[in-house]
Amino acid sequence: MSEQSVPLSNPDITQQEIDAVLDVLRGDRLSIGPRIEAFESACAARAGRKYGIGVNSGTSGLHLCVKALGLAEGDEVITTPFSFIATTNCVLFERATPVFAEIDPVSYNLDPAAIEAAITPRTRALLPVEVFGNPAHFDVYEKIARKHKLLLIEDCCEALGASLDGRPAGNFGECGVFAFYPNKQITTGEGGLIVTDSESVRDLCRSMRNQGRATDAWLSHARLGYNYRLSEINAALGEVQVRRLDDILAKRRAAADLYDQALGDLVDQGLLHLPPMADRNNASWFVYVIRLADEFTEADRDAVLEHLRKEGVGCNNYFAPIHTQPYIKEMLGTKEGDFPITERIAARTIALPFFANLSEGQVSRVKDVLAAAIVSRR
Repeated sequence: MSEQSVPLSNPDITQQEIDAVLDVLRGDRLSIGPRIEAFESACAARAGRKYGIGVNSGTSGLHLCVKALGLAEGDEVITTPFSFIATTNCVLFERATPVFAEIDPVSYNLDPAAIEAAITPRTRALLPVEVFGNPAHFDVYEKIARKHKLLLIEDCCEALGASLDGRPAGNFGECGVFAFYPNKQITTGEGGLIVTDSESVRDLCRSMRNQGRATDAWLSHARLGYNYRLSEINAALGEVQVRRLDDILAKRRAAADLYDQALGDLVDQGLLHLPPMADRNNASWFVYVIRLADEFTEADRDAVLEHLRKEGVGCNNYFAPIHTQPYIKEMLGTKEGDFPITERIAARTIALPFFANLSEGQVSRVKDVLAAAIVSRR
């Protein structure tokens, strides 16, 4: 990688994390030990919840929540088409039916009015996402769920550390799920964690993550389960990371501020929109995603991405609408044009390099390359 190259993401790992992992490797417990219990407690505390259940991915966590809440074939779950594919997959795993609703063009989260319009007699749950770490509307989603006697699963995989009017991400509905892939705010390498106040959800998820075991008896299985365990190595890394969360979030917020300042003139020229964070101090900065102005096409956006990559600047589109994915169209009968706001926004998004230790020089480099690429498409 050249000196002018800027990676898309880069985890914030210190000697503390390295020492914690080495400590596990020197011990005699590599799975189902004290490290995961400590990590679960720390994450549950950050979410203001009673219980945490560590799993091997955010996808696994969402799947277990869907199953623990009894969602099954014939049930409809209202969710967003603007998310990572796992949000929808976890519903399909249990043969329930994902029902997409349009997003709010300001926050990129589900539009509460669109949720209300999508509710039918078969609707049993809502599965909204805090897109990019933005908790907007989650208090409204909770009110809608209560009004219609629906379950609420909070996909907070991108939002650890965010808050809405003093309530932390993970605190809404029956349960929430965090994820810790290397590009997230904190990482366990691979991993996820369910938070809940429900003893029954806790017990079912702990059993199902461990091959359906109902007790500590190794070969006693009470139900269908999965190998969704999180190792002590991953948990040790995560335990240190979550203790450092406030510092990491502060650094990521500072990196976002650098971008806000650097890109201000491009915003003033009407060339792009900054990330959709109304409360920039209480969001949890997962990625820094800009949106090109509507005058640009998807082809223009793709050309900008190509130019950035050619110059060594990491980037990506974020997200491709779920309802336009080939197998989703085949399974659910969705098509292009179903959710025009989602499609318009998704066609113009660009995730810029973003991580805790992003420097002012790197931001300046990204801005210069980005500006040249955008201007060339006018």
